[in-house]
Amino acid sequence: MNLVRAELERLGARRFVQLMLALLVLAFGVTAATTLASSHRPSAEELFEAQNAAAAARADLERTHQLCLDRQRGAVLADDVEEYVPEDCGEVDPAQMERAPVAADFLHGVFTFADEAGPLLYFLIAFLALFGFLVGASYIGADLNSGGVVNLLLWRPRRMTVLGTKLGTLLGGMALLSVAASAAYLGAFWLIGRAAGRPGRLDGEFWGSLGATWGRGLLLVLLLTAVGFAVATLGRHTSAALGAVAGYLVVWELGARLVMEILDVVKVDRYMLSSYAAAWLNGRVEFWDYRACGNPMAVSCDGRYVITWQSSLVLLLGLAGALTAAAFVAFRRRDLM
Repeated sequence: MNLVRAELERLGARRFVQLMLALLVLAFGVTAATTLASSHRPSAEELFEAQNAAAAARADLERTHQLCLDRQRGAVLADDVEEYVPEDCGEVDPAQMERAPVAADFLHGVFTFADEAGPLLYFLIAFLALFGFLVGASYIGADLNSGGVVNLLLWRPRRMTVLGTKLGTLLGGMALLSVAASAAYLGAFWLIGRAAGRPGRLDGEFWGSLGATWGRGLLLVLLLTAVGFAVATLGRHTSAALGAVAGYLVVWELGARLVMEILDVVKVDRYMLSSYAAAWLNGRVEFWDYRACGNPMAVSCDGRYVITWQSSLVLLLGLAGALTAAAFVAFRRRDLM
């Protein structure tokens, strides 16, 4: 227990952590202030006009869908249709759409919490993931480079216990920070929606979807924190983690993607970690690859393919687990002097 308390004090006392916390608060404050300044409570007239516009948009969708069905049945000739009607009537079927037009879509300069909470949460997750990776890398990297770990081992000469405590303290601290930051961040925008905008439809489905996204985002934050910690442990320096990420993004996500596209490799996004991270956050991600139809060896000409959260979870957990295990093995065997 004394070791955990000591690591918590060391983590909180680091200037880099304090700087990142200040930047975190600043970024959230600027976002909230900008939203508050650009929003206003809609008047009764604005709400009435927005509701009429939404009703007209829904009626137009229904009319287009009915026209599409009539054309498929032959009741209306294609040459008699003056407006654009898609070949697939499901594209304009209101019952199959993810969300029908609502009044909030036609309110300008009005912040609606129910509509904006999702994008705001993605921004929060991205910032916390970057925060966790950098803090995790610097937390162990600085100690290894400066000899702080050696001094700690003189007091507690058990390498696996020391490294495990460091990682556990780091992940626990990031989890608590993520929970507190999420509550303060989303709570502030909920208040903005109540005071200077519209709360929107906050039913059980909304909170369930938002909570699921937040839970997946929290796991992604903790995994990236552990990856930063592990890579810095393997490289014995904070810059090792930064260099590894920069190298991966430049060499693989940009360079290898470009080469594979030049070589007409089918379904390139299946080989990119960013695709699996997006699929994990969203539950699933659907891609389209036109090369699938141009490949004479392809069995099907359907260029659509999906990456699910299940495969993403297996890959992300496997990668983080493998790097963490390698870090512990290297830390146990290497000379720390």
